[in-house]
Amino acid sequence: MITNPRRISYAFIFVLLVFVGWLHLATPLITVLFSYFVLKRIHQFGRSKVFTAVVFSLLMAAVSYSMVFFVFRAYEALPELIEKALPLVLGIATEHGINLPFKDYETLRATLFDTPQDLARAGSFLRVSIFEAAAFIIGVVAAVSLFLSGRLESEPHFAENNLYTLSWVEITERFRTFFHSFSTVMGAQLIISIINTTLTAIFILWVDLPYPRVTILLTFFCGLLPIIGNVMSNTVIVGIALTVSPHMALLSLTFLVVLHKLEYFLNSKIIGSRIKNPMWLTLLGLILGERLMGIPGMILAPVVLHYIKAEASRNILTAEERGETPAPSPPPAA
Repeated sequence: MITNPRRISYAFIFVLLVFVGWLHLATPLITVLFSYFVLKRIHQFGRSKVFTAVVFSLLMAAVSYSMVFFVFRAYEALPELIEKALPLVLGIATEHGINLPFKDYETLRATLFDTPQDLARAGSFLRVSIFEAAAFIIGVVAAVSLFLSGRLESEPHFAENNLYTLSWVEITERFRTFFHSFSTVMGAQLIISIINTTLTAIFILWVDLPYPRVTILLTFFCGLLPIIGNVMSNTVIVGIALTVSPHMALLSLTFLVVLHKLEYFLNSKIIGSRIKNPMWLTLLGLILGERLMGIPGMILAPVVLHYIKAEASRNILTAEERGETPAPSPPPAA
């Protein structure tokens, strides 16, 4: 039987996750979890917490600069990529008798971006980008503050045996379990993303594909998304290779297929041994997460699945383990 404080803690976590999805607060939640995850890993080297916070701040500054560089570089490279790939796409469409609504880059841009709705979408995108950037900064600050203080809140000034204190102890345990699930999933996904990015970078530099830095950064960040992230990065790599030649696109596709098969082995050994969720359940979680919260929801989906399994796998405490006096056994029948 679950005690009342524990019921309150489960209800609190459930309501919190609902509000995160409803109010689109997945980005600050992921930022807090990931920042705290990195802080704990840096702190394992035995340095003080202040030193760890300084190193983490420098690391976040470098990551932020890399992300800004990636966005601006992609914005500059996209028109050139489209201009190079467009003749090949038009040639393939002509061979197969497909009529496209554009004939060159200028007509394509006019078709896609010269409407009032596109201007409204641009304004909406700018507003969302500003909100996400502010949420990222707030999440980093909250994670550093939590790491330096070492607790979710100050010590309660109440007697120990009351509903508030007991409920807060249980809520803290729920957060600890949720962070353990995040650490398990993200740690495994980070290892796979590093391996995948390293092998992809070797291939990109070996064949001398255009825009290597942008492609490598995109491969790493997409690798943090389970399953679907590889599809996104592979599509971009094959598209860039197509601007060089169809032969290069075929070579890139062959390499990525072989690498994808290798990742099946990595998933079974790294993620499978840690999470132990079937593929269909992970895919279902990714679909629901994307529908509810977009790409951040796809990152949180495996974490929530692992957390549910961790909580459901807890042993139900007996009355004796909870410190309660068990009911006396009835006398044996005559």
